[in-house]
Amino acid sequence: MVFHDTFGRPLRDLRISVTDRCNMRCTYCMPKEVFGREYQFLARDALLSFEEIVRLARIFMSHGVQKIRLTGGEPLLRRQLPNLIQMLAKIPHLRDLTLTTNGVLLPEHAGALKAAGLQRVTVSLDSLDENTFQTMNDVGITVAKVLEGIEAVAKAGLKPIKINAVVKKGVNDHTIVDLARRFHGTGHIVRFIEYMDVGTTNGWQLNSVVTARQIVDRINTELPIEPVEPNYDGEVAKRWRYQDGGGEIGVIASVSEPFCGNCTRARLSADGKLYTCLFASEGHDLRAMLRGGASDDDLSESIRSIWLRREDRYSQLRTSQTLRQPAIEMSYIGG
Repeated sequence: MVFHDTFGRPLRDLRISVTDRCNMRCTYCMPKEVFGREYQFLARDALLSFEEIVRLARIFMSHGVQKIRLTGGEPLLRRQLPNLIQMLAKIPHLRDLTLTTNGVLLPEHAGALKAAGLQRVTVSLDSLDENTFQTMNDVGITVAKVLEGIEAVAKAGLKPIKINAVVKKGVNDHTIVDLARRFHGTGHIVRFIEYMDVGTTNGWQLNSVVTARQIVDRINTELPIEPVEPNYDGEVAKRWRYQDGGGEIGVIASVSEPFCGNCTRARLSADGKLYTCLFASEGHDLRAMLRGGASDDDLSESIRSIWLRREDRYSQLRTSQTLRQPAIEMSYIGG
């Protein structure tokens, strides 16, 4: 049964975090000074099992979810992830099963991911400039390593590949055009993302945001582009295509052009908390229900009740006051 929240938004997309761990320490997501050696990540028994994830996924799909994206942390750090993908891929009527990764582990996993039933992959790559990229990931991972991962999934047949780049003023905005040019004509789609105030540890400031308009203008100067209609209602990236036929890019403008009005996403954390907004401060504990003997009907009613009460529109209401409110970290909720 499909239902809508208080603003008439249906539930269509489910993002499932499978781990809160990552092998990078990107400064806008998991700054090393916070997520250092002493940081306490979730214990293994706190994570939802694959069977628990699949059970919840089936219930979410009964309420209208059509797309599932696996996230982290870095999801490929979760052991035997292809087994989970295979289990999810067998659920009838699932239209889209995708994965977001930093790409480092793709060379060794791409074939297994494809064989398990994964349909698409999104890879994070914030710059092609070596010094810039290593400064941002803060663990010395090279551009070549991520490009190797992109090539691996392309060879495995997981296309089209999307490449996500978070743009921060004074850090990597000087490399925007280089990134667009590198993937122009390849069939891969680069999506430039405005630097967002997710969580409380990344030191976000409004003056560090390069707006979608500025991003488009810079690329258009070098590689002329024109707007394209969205693929579907609720698509978060605004599409632009190269006028010479070299493909397209996307721009995600959560800060300068909020898209809360069309948001159809729910997020499930690795330990089974349901969040109805990327900028939420509190989640709803479904793991406790799962492990407390709740029936599928009980879980279904809980999810329905949570979504019916949903009134999130943080980006539309962003003020100096909301910025001071506690918010869940991106590495925990899965971006």
